[in-house]
Amino acid sequence: MSEFTYYEFFAGGGMARAGLRHGWRCLFANDFDHKKGAIYRANWRDDSLRIGDVRSIRADEVPGTADLAWASFPCQDLSLAGGGAGLRGERSGTFWPYWSLIRSIAEAGRAPSTLVLENVCGTLTSHEGKDFRAICAELFKVGYRFGAMVIDAASFVPQSRPRLFIVATRDDLAIPSMTSGVEADARWTTRSLLRAFEGLPAKQREAWIWWRMPAPAPRVTIFADLIEDDPVGVVWHTAHETRALLAKMTEVNRAKVDEAIRHGCRVVGAVYKRTRLDSDGEKIQRAEVRFDGMAGCLRTPAGGSSRQIVVIVDGRRVRSRLISARETARLMGLLDSYQLPENYNEAYHLTGDGVAVPVVRHVAAHILEPIIALSRRSSRAAA
Repeated sequence: MSEFTYYEFFAGGGMARAGLRHGWRCLFANDFDHKKGAIYRANWRDDSLRIGDVRSIRADEVPGTADLAWASFPCQDLSLAGGGAGLRGERSGTFWPYWSLIRSIAEAGRAPSTLVLENVCGTLTSHEGKDFRAICAELFKVGYRFGAMVIDAASFVPQSRPRLFIVATRDDLAIPSMTSGVEADARWTTRSLLRAFEGLPAKQREAWIWWRMPAPAPRVTIFADLIEDDPVGVVWHTAHETRALLAKMTEVNRAKVDEAIRHGCRVVGAVYKRTRLDSDGEKIQRAEVRFDGMAGCLRTPAGGSSRQIVVIVDGRRVRSRLISARETARLMGLLDSYQLPENYNEAYHLTGDGVAVPVVRHVAAHILEPIIALSRRSSRAAA
């Protein structure tokens, strides 16, 4: 069977491409960020990427008829930590010119067989669900059946990273029985997703697909396994800086460090600095630590507080430092052969803005590839 083909929009450093990888061929990719584009080209070494605003792309500039269009469109306005602008926002609102392009491609008779829209789970509740309903309405109007899953990358890598995956398929394509069910799969469904589904108009609920995938093999990797002994691009904090970090912890979080010290062996933890309200209602910066073998969700840097910190307790010795760029890449499932920007902030932004590679592979293997393969077999049989 020939390779599956795809378009990759809002491509960043090509993490969706890294997940699809073998058996797939990229026909066209797009991102507006020149720095990310340089890394995309350094890693994938072909001419599929066009750097520029998606608004500037015409349908006739996107070649072929792809089996898949993948879009991890910007999340800032849909995130719970964002300003709440939703699909009206400057960043997340780029969904609309992207969708206009897909609609134009479909009107030209080249509608991709499948679509994936990946974003934060706040998409489900943004503007009381109106943004999610708007996306579903657009899919429905262009002739797609669709469903959604909430997949936490923690099932694949030691990072807490729940994300929404809206998966759609052309309504003229048969769906393999193993890829869908008559009711929600609890492994990939949250209360917010169920409420969002229930808020759809009746005709769109009829077009809904409850996607099914097997659970991945149990994850055996923990955060400590990804930590470098001799990190590049970051330095260990001074003893004073580490004490200052510990001083920002509440009693509950400091107790976690004390417990790690009592263990008397090497324990690796992850810390985020967050702004919290104190007992007087005043904002104060707190350091929150976890020693559960997991990292917190990587974010794009927007001030020092968003950069994750590694804490290593070894006996009574406590050390701390920023997480390295390579460690962030490992948390996203990227291979060590993946080239990263030399600049630390650019590398952190690239990885924190991406989609977890093994999640892409799982969705492709258990939903996208079976649908496309069945469609090709049906087409050959009808010829």
